[in-house]
Amino acid sequence: MVVQIAIPKGTNGGINEVAIIDPLAVRNLRHLVDALHATTVVGHALTSDLKIFADQFEMLPAAVFDTQLAAAFCGYGLSISLLDLVRDLAKVQLRKSQTVSDWSARPLSVKQVDYLVDDVRYLFSLQDALIERLRERGRLEWVIEECRSLADATRYRPDQSRLYLKIPGNSRLNRRELGVLKELAVARDHAARERNIPLKYVIPDDAMVGIAQIRPKTTEDLAQLRRLDNGIRRTFGRMIVEAVKRGEVIPESDLPAKPIRSLTPQRESLVSTMNVLVNAIAAENDLPATLLAPRSALERVARELPQTYDAFVATLGLAPWRRELIVEPLWRFLSGRVPLRIEGYGEGVPRTVVGEP
Repeated sequence: MVVQIAIPKGTNGGINEVAIIDPLAVRNLRHLVDALHATTVVGHALTSDLKIFADQFEMLPAAVFDTQLAAAFCGYGLSISLLDLVRDLAKVQLRKSQTVSDWSARPLSVKQVDYLVDDVRYLFSLQDALIERLRERGRLEWVIEECRSLADATRYRPDQSRLYLKIPGNSRLNRRELGVLKELAVARDHAARERNIPLKYVIPDDAMVGIAQIRPKTTEDLAQLRRLDNGIRRTFGRMIVEAVKRGEVIPESDLPAKPIRSLTPQRESLVSTMNVLVNAIAAENDLPATLLAPRSALERVARELPQTYDAFVATLGLAPWRRELIVEPLWRFLSGRVPLRIEGYGEGVPRTVVGEP
């Protein structure tokens, strides 16, 4: 990882200087993190960068402005590259010759440094241009709200009580085995964070369910699992056995419930139907559909079938700016008060329309 920092100059989108910080040379970044925590950070596709800061330092900038996210609200889609956005808004063609460069080699070459500088040189100009467009569309507050959620550290902290639900094969386990798996998942996550290594290097996913099923009493019992090599058993064997012990003594009443099975065909059809409306509203407003309502939110509705508007809002769990745009029409549609129809099919320009003709 290399950190690039552009320092703004004045209010016209210019920059005073760019600093390239090499974490291989500067091991302690605490002063930088503290400085960023006191300001607004502008960047492109910031989620992965912010997750690193949240994981490593448990601290995030005071506020952020993500140019990729802002561009999505301006009709550019969810994944426009920095190169394309700079070309369209700043009328500059960036050089991307170093995309596949070896960034582990030191010292960095002149071309690599130029590449890193270009990555941040135009961010403030993009911010100014995007804010102007967002104001014209009346969407600036929407973006501010979304960016505010990006700077919320809880977004990057996994719910420890639900880590086990991400492990493939959990649906095959009984409640006691799920209790053991839950303790294993928490222990594995802690070990991976402590060592700054991927989860699979602590315990592979496909071994987690096996451990929960055999419930080893000693480190020697782990030899039954072929996916646990000698290195894993030697380094994490005691941790695994202790996690299993904790899972074994969870009171029956506190054991995890069996995971909800897949939606029935009828409820899966309900999700698909709701998604048609979401897509129609997204197309009408030149927005990505997943920005309005993720499929997971629609699946919650299909599972729980909330019967009042307030319960429906709580079940969807969407940000306030979405309510007028998507929540109200979706509720009226589910209540049978708003139909969906197709216009323009005969003319070769089909369009899904919400409401009466």
